[in-house]
Amino acid sequence: QVQLVESGGGLVQPGGSLRLSCVASGSIFTINTMRWYRQAPGKERELVATITSAGSTNYEHSAKGRFTISRDNAKNTVYLQTNSLKPEDTAVYYCNGDIQTYVGPSKSYWGQGTQVTVSS
Repeated sequence: QVQLVESGGGLVQPGGSLRLSCVASGSIFTINTMRWYRQAPGKERELVATITSAGSTNYEHSAKGRFTISRDNAKNTVYLQTNSLKPEDTAVYYCNGDIQTYVGPSKSYWGQGTQVTVSS
């Protein structure tokens, strides 16, 4: 019913930037809070940034000042601009959203992830 597809990951040198995108598609009635998570090898998945339907944002401590989450409601898309990347930012980045379809209540959906590797 709903699919989230991330893109924009890749290999970048320390200090570089990447813009991650996540597009939601399907029988979408409304998209509520959207989030970016990441999971590094051998570690638990952690919340990086959150944006509400009203545009309020919140960031995990290490992301503050370097990452910016934004959304384009007309395109059903959420972005994560990542700047001043560090090797410890290396992880698979996942998009997560609370989405209501035309046929059911709001549910949590996940994308398949996009790999971000920060290395010289």
